Amino acid sequence: MLTIQRLSYEDALTLIKGAESKACEIGLPMCIAVVDESGFLIAFQRMDGGKPLSTTLAQDKAHTAAISFKSTQTYNEACIPGNSTYGIHTSAGGRFSVVGGGIPVEINGAIVGAIGLSGGKPEQDIACAEAGIQHFLNG
Repeated sequence: MLTIQRLSYEDALTLIKGAESKACEIGLPMCIAVVDESGFLIAFQRMDGGKPLSTTLAQDKAHTAAISFKSTQTYNEACIPGNSTYGIHTSAGGRFSVVGGGIPVEINGAIVGAIGLSGGKPEQDIACAEAGIQHFLNG
């Protein structure tokens, strides 16, 4: 029998709070998604002014980071024509995102979920995702 480590709803809210704080600091309304280790949504927040397109992008980024155990930025850098990774963006029913902003959440060597953000430039989405994870780990 397997024992699975997974983010709780309260954990997801803590991640969202940290990411939202950073988004407010940089003045960008973000969409923030937190998923479990299998990529299924636990919690989602669309800040006032968050872009409609960003609602699904944030969820896809989190989904990708959880199921691949890697940040979406890693795939962005590798998914170019000629590389062996090229084409992976068409997997997972089209949900596999190669846009920066999805980061897995790791505790004691286990991926327990992921966070995905959308609403700014990829660098801003990444910064907010990292802030959410830091808030969770330090809180």
